[in-house]
Amino acid sequence: MKKYIFLIFSVISMSSNAQQNMTPENLWQLGRVTPIGISKDGKSLVYKVGTPNIQENKINSKYFSVPVGGGNATLLDKIDGLVADKNVSPNGKNILSNQEVKVEKLLGSDLYPELSKTTAQVYEGLDYRHWDTWNDGTHNHVFVGAIGSETEKVLPPYDIMKNEPYDSPQKPFGGDEDYIWSPDGSKIIYVCKKKAGTAYATSTNTDLYEYDLATKTTKNLTEKNLGYDTHPIFSPQGDLSWLQMKRDGYEADKNDIIVRHKGMDINLTAGWDGTVDSFVWSKDGKKVYFIAPVGGTKQLFEVNFPGLTRIAVIVRQLTDGDFDVSGFVGFSGTSVLVTKTTHNMAAEVFSYDLKKKSWKQITHVNDEAYSKLAKCTSEKRWVTTTDGKKMLVWVILPPNFDKTKKYPTLLYCQGGPQSPLTQYYSFRWNFQLMASQGYIVVAPNRRGMQGHGVKWNEQISGDWGGQVMDDYLSAIDDISKESYVDKTRIGAVGASYGGYSVFQLAGIHKNRFKTFISHCGIFNTESMYGTTEEVFFTNWDSGGAYWEKDNKTAQKTYNEFNPIKLVNNWNTPIMIIQGGKDYRVPIGQGQEAFQAAQLKGIKSKFLLFPDENHWVLKPQNALVWQGEFFKWLKETL
Repeated sequence: MKKYIFLIFSVISMSSNAQQNMTPENLWQLGRVTPIGISKDGKSLVYKVGTPNIQENKINSKYFSVPVGGGNATLLDKIDGLVADKNVSPNGKNILSNQEVKVEKLLGSDLYPELSKTTAQVYEGLDYRHWDTWNDGTHNHVFVGAIGSETEKVLPPYDIMKNEPYDSPQKPFGGDEDYIWSPDGSKIIYVCKKKAGTAYATSTNTDLYEYDLATKTTKNLTEKNLGYDTHPIFSPQGDLSWLQMKRDGYEADKNDIIVRHKGMDINLTAGWDGTVDSFVWSKDGKKVYFIAPVGGTKQLFEVNFPGLTRIAVIVRQLTDGDFDVSGFVGFSGTSVLVTKTTHNMAAEVFSYDLKKKSWKQITHVNDEAYSKLAKCTSEKRWVTTTDGKKMLVWVILPPNFDKTKKYPTLLYCQGGPQSPLTQYYSFRWNFQLMASQGYIVVAPNRRGMQGHGVKWNEQISGDWGGQVMDDYLSAIDDISKESYVDKTRIGAVGASYGGYSVFQLAGIHKNRFKTFISHCGIFNTESMYGTTEEVFFTNWDSGGAYWEKDNKTAQKTYNEFNPIKLVNNWNTPIMIIQGGKDYRVPIGQGQEAFQAAQLKGIKSKFLLFPDENHWVLKPQNALVWQGEFFKWLKETL
């Protein structure tokens, strides 16, 4: 296996200096930090470190504790009982869990039990597959069980969702954050989209449901809201709060913090021009701390809770800098523990003192590895767009950058399409790794990026191939004015909507680019509409269905903004990467693009991962991905 990896990466040069340039092997040796929480006594942080094992093709995990104020980490044999379990009821008598329950008969063997070897699947509505899994009739359900001593007889946990054909936690990414206890332990609040089949695939209308343990009845708490209601949390005073989007079908709507106080729903962030990622309450219940994208980063904010008084609601940004605050861990004294990332650093836990406004690093999982690696430099550049706006562009420069030299340059196209392009740290689209191979990376916060106001974020919907493409070209044209950019060696790369962007640019770039790489990109907006699983997304972003001939937005999407309609202009080498279990952007998108390129005689490559979804998760597949990515760039750029 070691010889195999060496052959893959023989195309990647390494520095002879004390600090070497990062390679894919370095990237896939880093530990991945996941906080578990602060110990019950408040003295320690408990966290997990996942480390890829290339030979075993999996990620192995170990657990550690470290003093909340920093210090030496201790390896733990087990973590049972160290951290308070949110799933245990306040009185300590019951516990929540979730498991899959067989609810519907959709398999041939369910419908025809005498035909045990049939592989048939029978559907009467959409949602027959989701993300990377076919619907086999099982659904996630919330269960409640009693906690007893070794001598007590305990009844098995029971299903509070009564065999309903719905999911909680929500598929595909929901976890136990989708259900919580009420403060008195008499009720359970859970997130669910109680729709099935085609109605499920065309809606984002999740609600918060309240299950009463005494009466065994369920009540919809957010029935009036038609968009997402998620992440329920009770305040220290017992007020239910959650994240809410208003519009059904719009997955990237403004996310606001709602508090139900004395029968009134108070929107704490209604007047703030941004969208919330996650939030927690202060211990005294007077403030809410939240994380949100702003200016090409993710930062920590606070908003006061006035109740029903006339006190003004004020949102304040607490942190600032070229880093991301990526997640909450907990509180310790006057400090809040969070995870932070930069383009040069995977997630580590830091403490931020809310009074002193100072940072302290708590975990140091990858310090030794990073001490051996040369850092890249990330610079903010402001570019004037074709409609006169100022657009932030991250420019990531190679280690030991020399402005007297010329460098090949990559335009990075972000996915989403509405997602922030910040100081995140990816284990695939890693800017430090790309720059370390000698490429300048240009990453524009084009239309559709969160963190620049709601209007900027929303402008991409229904306009995929319009102003956004001008934003991309404005960014690359602006950086190309620099003497250190080799204008004859510019490429464009991206995944998902970024993959679509690459396909669209291939038809309109007018020879700006010398090579392209598209991963799980939408190539044909018509066949995408006919095969993707979350139809609410294509309905909203495409403006409707392709057969709606009087719908001007939809017709623009399926014609002018459809990459397949521009293939006649293709003349540039292109590599196409596709996951075989990607049901969000199904395999046919990559196949159609590769077939078009091949039949037009364009140098092209098709990299297929039959067992991967919209992402590449298995360590050996990820290393092949990196190997082929940089091999293609070396050949064509």
